[in-house]
Amino acid sequence: MVYDLSEIKKIRKNLGLTQFQLSKQADVSQSLIAKIEAGKIDPTFTKAQKIFEALTRLEKKEEIKAEEIMNNRLVSVSSFEDIKNAITKMRKLGISQMPVIEDHKAIGTISESIVLDALLDSKGKKVEDIMEDAPPIVSRKASIKLVSDLLRHYPLVIVSKTGKLVGVITKADLLGKLYRN
Repeated sequence: MVYDLSEIKKIRKNLGLTQFQLSKQADVSQSLIAKIEAGKIDPTFTKAQKIFEALTRLEKKEEIKAEEIMNNRLVSVSSFEDIKNAITKMRKLGISQMPVIEDHKAIGTISESIVLDALLDSKGKKVEDIMEDAPPIVSRKASIKLVSDLLRHYPLVIVSKTGKLVGVITKADLLGKLYRN
């Protein structure tokens, strides 16, 4: 990330750091940080780079990851199941969408709106007849920003750990996490 010297104090405070803590992380003196923040000194490129690298490292460390938001209970349906079974499962568990999974791979998505459209138009009897494209899959270390961007276009995001599907994130999960923070 590109920073401006005038932003150092704001970013440091947002991260909850003292000047001393930032100086230790950047391997520069605390007085240098104080002078830069006060606008009394223009640091060398090398010193400024050290400070910016420390801020970037600390911001990434603070960022919420997918594994902190995800619902560990991955509820799914298979493509050959009856639509009625999918409806029953969604109603019983109080969910509005779920992935279609076969052989440990996401092959589609089914949601209340997809089911309603199918029932109104008599589109089919099996999940495979009405399912939409598979949702995106992200690493458990994916950033909340990436997950948020994906949820703007998909009803859910699946989380994986070394290729194994381990959880799901919906807009409700993301809102719940952000609201608690």
